[in-house]
Amino acid sequence: MTWQPFYVGDGTPRDVDLGEPPPWRTFPRQALHRQFQPPPGLVGAVNAALVLRRPLLVTGPAGSGKSTVIEQVAAELKFGHVLRWHITSRSTLTDALYRYDALGRIHAQRLDGPGGSDDIAPFLQLGPLGTALLPGERPRALLIDEIDKGDLDLPSDLLEVLERGEFEIPELARYRETEVRVREWGSTERSRVERGRVQCGHFPFIVMTSNGERDFPPAFLRRCIRFTMPPPNAEALLRIVQAHLDVGAEPERSGAVHELIHAFVERVASGQTLAIDQLLNAVHLLTGGSALAGEEKQEVMDLVLRGLSRA
Repeated sequence: MTWQPFYVGDGTPRDVDLGEPPPWRTFPRQALHRQFQPPPGLVGAVNAALVLRRPLLVTGPAGSGKSTVIEQVAAELKFGHVLRWHITSRSTLTDALYRYDALGRIHAQRLDGPGGSDDIAPFLQLGPLGTALLPGERPRALLIDEIDKGDLDLPSDLLEVLERGEFEIPELARYRETEVRVREWGSTERSRVERGRVQCGHFPFIVMTSNGERDFPPAFLRRCIRFTMPPPNAEALLRIVQAHLDVGAEPERSGAVHELIHAFVERVASGQTLAIDQLLNAVHLLTGGSALAGEEKQEVMDLVLRGLSRA
């Protein structure tokens, strides 16, 4: 079947069937723990972090699979759904531990008037790190994504929490009730917090990702197990592609996929920045129901496999 564009550019309304999306673009979002192919050395690094109860700091370029490893570990070891803390330049440790809506509480008190309810619980929520530190029967899994995007002091701010596995919510430490049930991150579940203190029973499995854009303090690094994602080779990329897509056994299709993978490896080796999901996109277009051909094939492939180091 030849390439059938959905959008023609003539402004005429028409009914189209977009077909099935790529497996990694189905919604609601599905975990990719079965498809992830850990590179050599990563399994050992994960097990060292698990045994030593230390965070795992994974460094590598965008799209190299750094954040997917935690989905596989959480699924294999039954740690539950992965908690996620996506770092920006405005991220603070306090926000990761808990959120308190002081203005909302003041407004509610004014509406209730004298003698009304003064329940603090509806205005508190644990953050992703705070939820990961809750006591429980099993460790929780926490992804701290792109930690090098945060403020320069953020890694140092994390040190005490990572060492002690506990923190205090000052608003609850001063509250008249000794026990408050606080809502967990990304959930309607509520957990008991006594005297404003949260202390883990099992240190969570924490994966921190970094694009290698900055250096971290030695005091922070010595508290982590560190792993750098290796450059992809053709054999590893083929396993990744086969885990996500049925590339078929036809010589013509198989040969085109191998050619595409080797070209991808050569570009990365030459210093170009490319992500593995770009390769998956290209293979999906190459092997899908509508096959690209000729000049149009090259044009679309150039768009999909455009280097990430330029706009």
